[in-house]
Amino acid sequence: MKTKLTVTIDRDLLPRAKRHARAQGLSLSALIEARLREATGEGPAPGFAARWRGAFGPAERTDPRYEAPARKYL
Repeated sequence: MKTKLTVTIDRDLLPRAKRHARAQGLSLSALIEARLREATGEGPAPGFAARWRGAFGPAERTDPRYEAPARKYL
């Protein structure tokens, strides 16, 4: 669960930090969170695929939702 936090930094640092985050393809919040995870030894947050891997199984062939795709693709 995410929690809102107010952080105070030097005024001159903010634009440079935003540019750096943008260059990394991250929001400033995501960049700060990643650095805090590294600093605390937690490591990077798991990605979307890692969080959902193994959460779903294949549909049973007796499931009615299986029939239409099976006819179309099998």
